[in-house]
Amino acid sequence: MTIAAEKKTEIIQTFRRTDTDSGSPEVQVALLTERINGLTEHLRGHKQDYASRRGLLMMVSKRNRLLGYLAKTDRPRYQELIGRLGLRK
Repeated sequence: MTIAAEKKTEIIQTFRRTDTDSGSPEVQVALLTERINGLTEHLRGHKQDYASRRGLLMMVSKRNRLLGYLAKTDRPRYQELIGRLGLRK
């Protein structure tokens, strides 16, 4: 599922590191998390939508790779991000 432009802008402004940042791992993970949450809701009502389920699994894998990268390169940023997003209970 796509994210509305104003919601995407709001997420980017919340998680960016500098004023011109739109592609840092934090921003990418936050956007993927928003898309994952929306697609999860869609799949609750449409249990046999296997194409969307595949897309969801690919997004979860990409988010996991980005989080792994962030955990390896800068542990405090990783800890802050998962705390802000409510991941890794």
